[in-house]
Amino acid sequence: MKLRELAHGRTGDKGNTLNISVICFDAKHFAYLRDVLTTERVKAHLADVVKGEVVRYELPLLGAFNFVLGSALGGGVTRSLALDAHGKSMSSALLAMEVGVPPEATAP
Repeated sequence: MKLRELAHGRTGDKGNTLNISVICFDAKHFAYLRDVLTTERVKAHLADVVKGEVVRYELPLLGAFNFVLGSALGGGVTRSLALDAHGKSMSSALLAMEVGVPPEATAP
């Protein structure tokens, strides 16, 4: 199962730092995604772009996560030659991650 089946995302940027928020469609999937969406997995999934540290912030009352990805925008908007210097497509790239099927989705 792809992450996009359980959540949606938003992105933002500041300099060479990318910010991706992942928001669960249903709060019951938050605990499962907390275990699956580790900083290591996110960095590995976006390894072609993210060269710096990945920090995860949890927002359990919102059923959301905020990932701050360092050195992810080729030097920043005014320096990057990338087609997506703001990183707006990166939430879609993260939502393509395979996350498996949450146990609560298979319960009778």
